[in-house]
Amino acid sequence: MDRKIKKKKWTIKKIATWSVGGLFVLFVLYSFVFAEGGSRLNVELEKINVATVKEGEFMETIPVDGTVMPKLTIRLDAIVGGVVEKKYYDGGILVKKGDTILKLSNNDLLQSFVREETQGFILVNNLENTKLSLQRNQFELRRNLIELDFQIDQARDAYERGKPLYEDKIISEQEYLNLKREYDRLVSGRKIQVESNRFDSLNAVLQIGQAEQTLKRTRENLEMIKGNLDNLYIRAPITGRLSSINVEVGESIAPGQNIGQIDDLEGFKVRAQIDEHYISRIYDGLNGTFPLAGDDFGLRIRKIYPEVNGGLFSVDMEFTDSLPPTGIRRGQTLQVRLQLSQKITAIQIPRGSFYQTTGGNWIFVVDGSSTQAVRRDIRLGRQNPRFYEVLEGLQPGERVVVSSYEGYEDKDRLVFK
Repeated sequence: MDRKIKKKKWTIKKIATWSVGGLFVLFVLYSFVFAEGGSRLNVELEKINVATVKEGEFMETIPVDGTVMPKLTIRLDAIVGGVVEKKYYDGGILVKKGDTILKLSNNDLLQSFVREETQGFILVNNLENTKLSLQRNQFELRRNLIELDFQIDQARDAYERGKPLYEDKIISEQEYLNLKREYDRLVSGRKIQVESNRFDSLNAVLQIGQAEQTLKRTRENLEMIKGNLDNLYIRAPITGRLSSINVEVGESIAPGQNIGQIDDLEGFKVRAQIDEHYISRIYDGLNGTFPLAGDDFGLRIRKIYPEVNGGLFSVDMEFTDSLPPTGIRRGQTLQVRLQLSQKITAIQIPRGSFYQTTGGNWIFVVDGSSTQAVRRDIRLGRQNPRFYEVLEGLQPGERVVVSSYEGYEDKDRLVFK
């Protein structure tokens, strides 16, 4: 008896056919989605900036703003205190060295001068009196010694005459001894007189020396007070422009208080503030340039201020030429390009807004058909106000999108319309 065999719906051949078809569809989808650049975005070519990668001379620079300042500024500080009695000049005018700018008054200082001067007169008088007394003592000593020498001569003569008379029993022993005692007394008295006068003389000399030292100190104090009285007249230490004067008549001034400043007009310097990020790369002698009236002029760092305020530190720069450019004025702002490296040959691309999005890690590169741009990883190095140095990922002649990537962050391909 024959049995009816059921036909199988899914045969091996049919399964194989459908499997191959499915793989083909997946391959087409993969080629469309991934081989064609994954996530795409249509953009208008007129709304983006395209630049060409080039190889050429490159130098790392940073832009800083510099302010023109006088090469030398002298502060006017009050050496002694006082009250402003007269003001001869206001700020903004030219003054010559030695010109009186302010006159101060100080009664205490004037009284101190009078006291010291009076004390000096007294010391001079005392010193002169001591010297006169010493001279009188010297004269008195000489007179006394002459008188003593005369008496000793008489006593010696009497003693020498009495000695043979005593031996011949003409005079008594008592008379002879009295003659001898008188002679010895006068000789001893002369020695004492000489020693006493020597002591008095040494003491007088010591007193004179002390008085002279005291007089010397008094005169030094007097000269110092005279100098302080002269310092009540505040004069210009150099020829220049009195840029400021910060006091008025009748105002009380303390010692050391600043009352203004004078700018030396013989030269200028440029002071600039630089981001602390570069502090380890800034050194004395580093060069820079700035444009003025169509030409570039050179600057050189001559002083670095290490203090950091608000993320910035300051440097002073001098002009490399002997004279500053014509037209430079105090307070003028210059756009300075500091040169942080020597000139080298490097692959480079123009600076652009793309960097804010990519951080220099990738960029859109225009393909050979010029119909689209494909995302590519790159590595950038140093920079200057115009270009980035390319270390990896790009070759000269390629074109890249350098405008803003806002809205492109997750795209792999830009298709131009």
